[in-house]
Amino acid sequence: MLLHEHLEKGAEKKPNFSFSEFEKKSLSYHEANLLSNKLANKLVDEGLQVGDRFAFLAKNCTEMAIMYYAASKVGVVPVPLNYRLADQEWSYIINDSKAKLIIVKGNEYADRINMIKPELLDVKKYVSIELEEPINDFSDFYNWISDSSETKPTRNVIEEDDVYQMYTSGTTGHPKGAILLQRNVAANIRQYLDRLTLPNPSRTLLVAPMYHAAAMINMCGCIALGGTIVIQEDFIPQNVVDCLANEKITHTVLVPAMIQACLVSVPNVESNDYNDLDQIHYGASPIAPETLKRAMDVFKCKFGQGFGMTETVAVICLMTPEEHIRALNEKPELLKSCGRPAIDTQVEIRDDDDNPLPIGEVGQICAKGPQIMKGYWNKDEESQKALKGGWMHTGDAGRMDEEGFVFIQDRIKDMIVSGGENIYSTEVEAALFAHPDVIDAAVIGVPDEKYGEVVKACIVKKEGSKVNEEDLINFCKDRIASYKKPQSIDFIDEVPRNASGKVLKKVLREPYWKGQDRQVS
Repeated sequence: MLLHEHLEKGAEKKPNFSFSEFEKKSLSYHEANLLSNKLANKLVDEGLQVGDRFAFLAKNCTEMAIMYYAASKVGVVPVPLNYRLADQEWSYIINDSKAKLIIVKGNEYADRINMIKPELLDVKKYVSIELEEPINDFSDFYNWISDSSETKPTRNVIEEDDVYQMYTSGTTGHPKGAILLQRNVAANIRQYLDRLTLPNPSRTLLVAPMYHAAAMINMCGCIALGGTIVIQEDFIPQNVVDCLANEKITHTVLVPAMIQACLVSVPNVESNDYNDLDQIHYGASPIAPETLKRAMDVFKCKFGQGFGMTETVAVICLMTPEEHIRALNEKPELLKSCGRPAIDTQVEIRDDDDNPLPIGEVGQICAKGPQIMKGYWNKDEESQKALKGGWMHTGDAGRMDEEGFVFIQDRIKDMIVSGGENIYSTEVEAALFAHPDVIDAAVIGVPDEKYGEVVKACIVKKEGSKVNEEDLINFCKDRIASYKKPQSIDFIDEVPRNASGKVLKKVLREPYWKGQDRQVS
């Protein structure tokens, strides 16, 4: 099915059922379908053709959900912008995508886009939702679409059409626009629901940012089942916990850093009842086994995991709730796994020469399947490199066991080589996350005259905690080999992360490697 057909099916079968809830306002499937028709027809009225791009800049909101389904109806391609980026980064993405129109929400983003307007080469129309004070050349969203038809657009859209373009984080150089096709998204929805069976009907908490692959699969999976998306504008741990406990939420998708923050920083997290909560799915980065065990104990629901990337819609591998239970009862090692390949997906572990490696050996995780992107926008060389031989080269180092479970070791470039020993930062991070005062952690290699590089940990600690460097280093001694433990620790306010929740190790490493031979990118 094409993306928008899930919304249309819901509007036909249960028009009065809630499509979305946001800031105490509910939108039925019938209302959502009419609103998406109006926006779709307005995009056509503005002259946007099949394959044309437009940008959208907002925190989570109902209109952002509508945007994806409306654009799908007329073959126009949304480019969601990470609201955490700097103005010049927005400028680059808008120009690179050749966006002809931009929709923002609120005065803050409208003001900032207005400042860079002279740099935007292809944008012909500026629209804002909830603009408190008028800004020149910005149209009010609801006034803008008010004269647009509520009838279904007549434009023909096929499964080979682009459905959206998400930009990768740009840990090195400029970000790249991953082009996802209608058939890519349809396949990944099917793969997701096949292995991670959701309650039907589902009430899913949508709190991961909607420019993010995890949010997309969360939303699309729920709407495909005719469920309700309960949207939170931004991640606030207390609000998430309250919603899970009080709003009859059946399912949500969280990145591990969100789970850790809920467990550590919300005082009442263990005292709540989560009677309606059926499943929590996690992904985007590895989770420490101790954190996972505690989350399963606190929330008392099923857990599922997805491993993938923007370039694969959302998931390549999945670990089912049943496999999590097996891990707890029979095979604890599986808690370190990200599961097995999704249906219709092949995964291989390959060496530096792109040759498949035997079971158990560590190499690059490569995948082939119907969810793999078309390529990077206007970057043929990088597309060919990433998709060499039709296989997506993920950049993640991992291994596979005899049952087909995949274990992520680290990002290939983030492996620390100290005194000839290979140290995977994820192992050290897992040990640190076991400490009750650690909210977030990132481990990097820093230069050392004797060993080449040694382990440094960057830690966000619980507010009011008195834990110090020595405490945490000693804490690690009983959990990992001596050569793996941090040699030093920096306490920081926030771990820098990209749009996918992955830690920006380059940002952390850069001050220590400045002037050194090693590249920190």
